[in-house]
Amino acid sequence: MKKIALLTITILTASCLTATAQKLNKKGMKKVLFVVTSHDKLGNTGEKTGFWTEEFAAPYYELTDKGVQIDIATPLGGQPPIDPKSEDPSAATEDTKRFDNDTALLSKLKNTKKLADVNQADYDAVFYPGGHGPLWDLAEDKTSIALIESFYTHNKPVGFVCHAPGALKNVKVNGAFLVKGKKVTGFSNTEEEAVGLTKVVPFLLEDALQSNGANYSKAADWQPYAVEDGLLITGQNPASSKLVAQKLLNQLNVKK
Repeated sequence: MKKIALLTITILTASCLTATAQKLNKKGMKKVLFVVTSHDKLGNTGEKTGFWTEEFAAPYYELTDKGVQIDIATPLGGQPPIDPKSEDPSAATEDTKRFDNDTALLSKLKNTKKLADVNQADYDAVFYPGGHGPLWDLAEDKTSIALIESFYTHNKPVGFVCHAPGALKNVKVNGAFLVKGKKVTGFSNTEEEAVGLTKVVPFLLEDALQSNGANYSKAADWQPYAVEDGLLITGQNPASSKLVAQKLLNQLNVKK
């Protein structure tokens, strides 16, 4: 009987310690919200657009591989559109190949949260992957605009890559554009010209950022380049995706 009682106590103690460790781990785990476009029409071209796979996959794995928990939200909820061009073999990277075979993540993408149902208080940072889609929906989405403002005013990092800084177009803090006087980057006019879409997009990102008072800078076309100005982190193009995630991760680690 004594042996049975001792064994029972040992098991219960181990269970309590495990539960406590799990609670502590959950408490210490950083949580980031990914906001992805729901827009799938490339202007009046009859072609499809959406989010760019590399700009989602590279930051996702860079963060989750370091233990960061990620939720995904879209304006409409459910499956966000993927830009077909980003699935072309010529655009493939190790991260996109991993993405293509990640059944758990692909299932998660089919069931994204609706943007109106998320709360910044539940997260430590927010990240916006690009693709041309955000220029149409997230740039004008009032829920997204309010969400970015809320993250920023609650001293939480906000990250964007490629066309995603377009989501900042109408974001204001204390009556002034958030990007005013800030160092930022994003998909450049020359890169937009190179892909032949300067007459298709609703606005040129480089011009929009500058007209809102941003201190815009860029590297050579298609080269990795990311800029950090306080809580605001921006990357120029798909090649800059991992750089943005690394800067975001660094800010999250500093805030431990």
